[in-house]
Amino acid sequence: MKKLVIFLFLSGNLFGLKARDNFNTYFEPNTLRFDYIQAGDAENANIYFSQLRRQKGWAGPRDGLIDPFRYGEYMLEVFDSVSNRLIFSHGYSSLFAEWQTVPEARELSRSFYESVLMPFPKNTIRIVIYKRNRSQAFEWLYEQYVNPHSKYIAKDRLYDFPVKVIRKSGDPSRKVDLLILPEGYTAQEMDKFVKDAKRFDSLMFDWSPYKNFKQKFNVSIIEAPSAESGTDFPGADTWKNTLFNSGFNTFGLERYLMTTDMKTIRDVAAEVPYDQIYILVNTAKYGGGGIYNFYNVCTSDNKYSEEVFMHEFGHGFACLADEYYTSDVAYTDYYDLSTEPYQPNITTLVRFDTKWQDMIKPGVPVPTPEIPAFDSVVGVFEGGGYAAKNVYRPMINCTMKSNIRDGFCPVCQKAIVDMIHYYTR
Repeated sequence: MKKLVIFLFLSGNLFGLKARDNFNTYFEPNTLRFDYIQAGDAENANIYFSQLRRQKGWAGPRDGLIDPFRYGEYMLEVFDSVSNRLIFSHGYSSLFAEWQTVPEARELSRSFYESVLMPFPKNTIRIVIYKRNRSQAFEWLYEQYVNPHSKYIAKDRLYDFPVKVIRKSGDPSRKVDLLILPEGYTAQEMDKFVKDAKRFDSLMFDWSPYKNFKQKFNVSIIEAPSAESGTDFPGADTWKNTLFNSGFNTFGLERYLMTTDMKTIRDVAAEVPYDQIYILVNTAKYGGGGIYNFYNVCTSDNKYSEEVFMHEFGHGFACLADEYYTSDVAYTDYYDLSTEPYQPNITTLVRFDTKWQDMIKPGVPVPTPEIPAFDSVVGVFEGGGYAAKNVYRPMINCTMKSNIRDGFCPVCQKAIVDMIHYYTR
């Protein structure tokens, strides 16, 4: 057994060296940003090219150029134009994809600004974006050739705000790099933002499983002030002049706090290599949001801000699904019950063998009744993903279901740990 362990360890190192050789063959350690407009309605989506930008540094893993998870509503694939070899892929979701599930999308068309990042190529590449259909398969949506030597790739700095590192653990390519941005903090409130960001950084690493991986994270902040304090409350006819144009009542849901101004977010963040963006909004009202590999949002001063901060990061970082089903939501028929959802913490039992089946102990029935005997065990409990029937979650309660502190269930913790290992191997 000892020889087998040593062999696997050496194989992992050799694979890492080969993967890094591939990175050096095709990429340089900077970032190519591809900006586009996505427009359509409930049934249709089209992408329209906006701009290319070169940004300093590359935070993503160099040993994991091909996305092993295939989570998200979209998949970006990058091909070497000469050999047609797949050299990079990255799954993500977007606000537009969520909007397509709300009633408004059946009545009108809208456009959303979006952006994806990839390591900066040394030679011409072909970018392909796929969108997941209702049966969970990725379908071709858009493609474009990019010459990295083009004079039209922008390199100018649009903002020059102070950057501070509040947690430094090492090389960004081997760490999870979290960037916290301020929303609705004026120049006079920057000290408050710094204190708030440090508070959430500290709270995050009091939670399992993050407490065991402090050394795997870098955390930075950018002191980017807004003209006014707070955020928009459309339901109360309150409007604030803030840097990222955030607001409650997204898609008609009061607590859903988001922004469609992805361009400003990317422009402000451009000087810091990052894997995840967290927007901290200066208000005591309850709310937030999180979209996988897009951005995360939380308010600073609500009594449940800690729980919301962690819940939303579960969405944005590990692609965890909402496990609640009794609260008001903006979506209708969000999951197709004839297919298995891609999120790791919910199931329709269509392909349960791809989920947490191996974590269920003998004697626990599937589905699992919500009775005291199974109160603290991993099972298959009906209700989740906004549906009371036919969608199942791993435990009776979890931070992805309720505002409970340090309450990620074992299935959610495993998904988080898997993602940490991906970024830091």
